[in-house]
Amino acid sequence: MDISDKSRKAMETLGLTSYEIKVYLALLEHGPLTASDISKKSGVPYSKIYEVLNLLEDKVWLESNSSRPQKFFPKSPSTALEAIRIQKESDIKYNEDIIRNELMPIYQKSGVREKPEIWVVRGFYNIATKVNEIIQTSQKELLIALPQIAQEIAKPLQPLLRTLYDKGIKIIVLVSEGTNIEIIKSISRIAEVRIKENMFGGGVIGDEKQVLILLGEERSEKGGFEPIAIWAEHPGLAGYAKDYFQYLWNDAQTKEI
Repeated sequence: MDISDKSRKAMETLGLTSYEIKVYLALLEHGPLTASDISKKSGVPYSKIYEVLNLLEDKVWLESNSSRPQKFFPKSPSTALEAIRIQKESDIKYNEDIIRNELMPIYQKSGVREKPEIWVVRGFYNIATKVNEIIQTSQKELLIALPQIAQEIAKPLQPLLRTLYDKGIKIIVLVSEGTNIEIIKSISRIAEVRIKENMFGGGVIGDEKQVLILLGEERSEKGGFEPIAIWAEHPGLAGYAKDYFQYLWNDAQTKEI
């Protein structure tokens, strides 16, 4: 079976060798096969075939039965990719926790500052990354003002918010009128939520130390528009932002969920 160089490169990027790709493609094309037949149809030497099959099974691209002779079955590409995604996310989270728990106290104790106090953050991806950072480093309280234009950030944030909620960290979320009701219901399970009319700005405040404020949109170099925000690790600015958040929160009392 021939596939494009682009697909082959993508499979290699996910950790498959040339032999493993040949074996998997042979199974996709011909269905369940014995090791001997796989070797013949894939061109992989028989002396290598069981090693390759075992590796593919470990990497969740195929499965086998207990018949005699044993047959091997390809998993669907979607199933294999989803299993790989879950495993990679689990590995990242495990290593992330180890590194953060050991190295962050050292960094904080040193008093080193690798960035200036205030940064301009441009683009959805960069803003979402900085919001994730604030959420993950919050220890006591997290305040979020979510304008309607930032709704697309809400869904990927929910697993992180659930982690904070499970740790007993206080989460307060202010959403603008017109926000998708399903988003509101979902967030309200893990946070205090109120709806505010005519809320144009937004932002995130973590532990009265870090703050990210959404400023709106600006024209990008490519000619379109991209969101822009400022971020600061500054207790004074974070304190002013919290006071304003509290003002909006109190004004939204009649809309409490």
